[in-house]
Amino acid sequence: MTDLLAALLLGIIEGITEFLPISSTGHLLIAQHWLGARSDLFNISIQAGAILAVVVIYWKRLWGLATGFTQRDNLDYLLKLGLAFGLTAVLGIAVKKAGFTLPDHVTPIAWALVLGGVWMVAAEHFAAKRAAALGERAEITWTVAALVGIAQVVAGVFPGTSRSAATIFIALLAGTTSRAAATEFAFLVGIPTMFAASGYELMHVLGTPAAANEDWSALAVAFVASAVTAFIAVKWLLRYIQSHRFTAFAVYRVAFGAALLLLMPSGS
Repeated sequence: MTDLLAALLLGIIEGITEFLPISSTGHLLIAQHWLGARSDLFNISIQAGAILAVVVIYWKRLWGLATGFTQRDNLDYLLKLGLAFGLTAVLGIAVKKAGFTLPDHVTPIAWALVLGGVWMVAAEHFAAKRAAALGERAEITWTVAALVGIAQVVAGVFPGTSRSAATIFIALLAGTTSRAAATEFAFLVGIPTMFAASGYELMHVLGTPAAANEDWSALAVAFVASAVTAFIAVKWLLRYIQSHRFTAFAVYRVAFGAALLLLMPSGS
């Protein structure tokens, strides 16, 4: 398999899995077990490609927030996005400074997929009970915003957790019972988060031997593939959640994680 084809496949995998609650990082690391390991810059940059798709999908909402920031509701929403992003940035840098690196073994990711699937079933149950008790609530509170910011860091520390699953369910459990509102906030806060992460990595790579060794053509192919497939995946997910729960994704996670634990050699 050529390097460009491998990069294309990785971009497609990233685009499909970034916003579905099944963990893009976990799937990427597992795919790279067979397709060859990539740099942190590659992995984060193609995540930014997927985030670009969200910018396109939500451009009217983003434009409305940008041009109407003097309106109280828009300013309030922007400040809450800022809080979530700020917590993610501060805690994310702290984790980075502590020397944390993503695991390169399949086993811990497989366990994260299984445990995350079980957690999703439980979270789905309690979120439904909370929605029944509180009714339809689309408001993003300051507590929800703070918890979403923290959830993003937790998802980054434990590959296989899923950033989208963690942030959406935290919002649902914390009082934003509207799935559409919780999903929108989770996706929108991902825009500055992933673009900032890509910029952070890029600043530390440019002008270093790592930049010279980076296959920029392969990265570009993966970036475009990620953006296109993410656009399709998000459009589908936004329709899906209008009439379905996330249970099917939880079942997939458990089945996929269990298969990896059974099929992969010990220590992989």
